[in-house]
Amino acid sequence: MAIGLLVSSCSQKVPDQFVLVKGGTFTNIRSNFYGKGMTLPDFYLGIHEVTQKEWVEIMGNNPSKFKGEHLPVETVSWYDCIWYCNRRSVKEGLNSYYNIDTIGKDPANTNELDDMKWTVTINEGATGYRLPTEAEWEYAAYGGQMTGNFIYSGSNNIEEAAWYWKNSGDNYLTGSWSWAGLVNNHNQPKPVGRKRSNELGLFDMSGNVREWCWDLDKPQGTDSGSNAMQGRIWKGGGWMGADFCCEPSFHASYQANGKGPDQGFRLCRGD
Repeated sequence: MAIGLLVSSCSQKVPDQFVLVKGGTFTNIRSNFYGKGMTLPDFYLGIHEVTQKEWVEIMGNNPSKFKGEHLPVETVSWYDCIWYCNRRSVKEGLNSYYNIDTIGKDPANTNELDDMKWTVTINEGATGYRLPTEAEWEYAAYGGQMTGNFIYSGSNNIEEAAWYWKNSGDNYLTGSWSWAGLVNNHNQPKPVGRKRSNELGLFDMSGNVREWCWDLDKPQGTDSGSNAMQGRIWKGGGWMGADFCCEPSFHASYQANGKGPDQGFRLCRGD
């Protein structure tokens, strides 16, 4: 219902499997950006996390630990996702959003754990696919201008909204988190779109896999002259993570070359 309302209120055609997120100020009181005076323009965001089927169609391989066409692709680095965005843009006749230099090392990236350090810049005005900014991601996860001020994306009940460590396996887990417990319970990502969507018709923005964003993060407390701990922001929590990570306001980062079976992404496009 929400998707139909968005389409009918907009003159341009919404790309298939995307939602038009109408811009504006942050009205969800739980957002980190609430009351900061930030206003976002309209943008498109993928209804689902990028699936393994979508990844294979563009990249010709499947890096995921847990295989399945309708499962979100995972075990992908931030660099992998940037590369995917450009390759899919070219395939669909769109202008690549990113300029990617894989040879020259980014002098601003001194993260000791990142041995790639590609230099990635934005091709301003390009129509192609990209990663959402943290602000765009959080705004959309909280329902944009249609927000219900929920704790999670689309619900106050985490079981309705998210796949996380307690409910992503054979049985519902209780007690303390342990990796052995998750393995023995066969916890893993789930097919996209199985939980309740949020107010905009977006699925899995709480839980399932963590989602890369564009932004560079420098953790608080690091020396102002050092970027040794810098990383790229991820949002949304994942199938092996805690409940609080599934709150859209949760903020964390990981080195850009990092990968894991709970690390995926969704696509964004400008309006």
